[in-house]
Parts: sequence; structure tokens; C-alpha cells
Amino acid sequence: MCDFLEKAREIRFIAPGTDLRCGIAGRKWINCDGRNNFPDGEVFTAPIEDATEGEVHYSYPAVFQGQEVQDVRLRFRAGKVVDATAAKGEPFLHEMLEQDKGAKILGEIAIGTNYAIKQYTKNTLFDEKIGGTFHAALGAAYPESGGKNKSALHWDMVCNLRTSGRIEVDGKEILKNGRFLNANWPKPIGRSRR
Repeated sequence: MCDFLEKAREIRFIAPGTDLRCGIAGRKWINCDGRNNFPDGEVFTAPIEDATEGEVHYSYPAVFQGQEVQDVRLRFRAGKVVDATAAKGEPFLHEMLEQDKGAKILGEIAIGTNYAIKQYTKNTLFDEKIGGTFHAALGAAYPESGGKNKSALHWDMVCNLRTSGRIEVDGKEILKNGRFLNANWPKPIGRSRR
């Protein structure tokens, strides 16, 4: 999957309230497969700093520093958040976005590939890995992925694609309703028959 994504120029995430495009040309995709983090199961990169456009509505509450922010909606133009709302915790969301100039830029985009994790728990280390979701982090990028954004913030927020979402890469659909269309990529674990 990473080899495929590294040849791409743009990735697009589509779900209710979400239509987000991120430029990814020349960025390295990293496979998180259980060497540094447990549970694991994601592929990630850093989007090009000025090439994120559109809107995202996060399905799950965004938890950071013990604060829970619900129903987060962000609008991006030329890579930066230009509008941010939340049904609960909006003042905290704005405080985090205003802490430095890199906080309004995505430092990471990632696709969850761990289908053994099935439900949201409010523990980001689990939730961001759920197969059939994507997450994006406001703030600092991981330099190993080619990202240059610097910030004191790195806040992962998760969006569910499992009921009516999809991912397109350079206009080609690669995930629909939480399932990858390539049979060689991760897939839901079937129930064993006895």
C-alpha cells in the first residue's frame, strides 16, 4: 500500500460533512506494523504544507490533554485551517489552533488498517488504527515522512469511513465504506466457523 501511495500526487477523503484533498507528491508513506507502537496498524505521511483543501467533519470526539472536543469541523484553504467549530469544547479547539503558526497546518494524514479494533474507545492510540478510518493530525509533522511543519501541537483526530465514506488517490477509488478495493491490502477479519 505504501509503495502505491508514494507514487500518488493527491489523496481525497470523502464522508458525510467531509471532502478533504491533500497534496502528497514526493512524500514518504510509513507502514506502522508493530515495531514501535502497540496496538499498531496504520500507514501515514505528511501532506504538503500548503496543499490541503476542503472540509473535514470528525466522526469521533477529539481527545487531547484530557480535554474532549466533540463534533469538530475544520475548513482548510491553501493548507491552513480557516474555520474551526465544535459542538463541545470549541474554546479549547481555538486555543490549540492559536498556539503557534504551525498548529493550523496538518502534519500527518493516515489510514487505519487494523480491523481487529472495531470500536471507538477515546484512547487515540487505539482509535487512530481502526481499520476503515482515517486520521489527520494538526501541528507537527514527522520528518521521516518528508514533512516540514513545526508546532508544539500534534493532535490526531479520527474520521470514520466505514458506513458511507471513501478514499480516492489521484481520482481512483481505493477504499469504499471502510474496505480497501485492492484484495492484497488489509481487510476485515472474518469469523471462524466451527
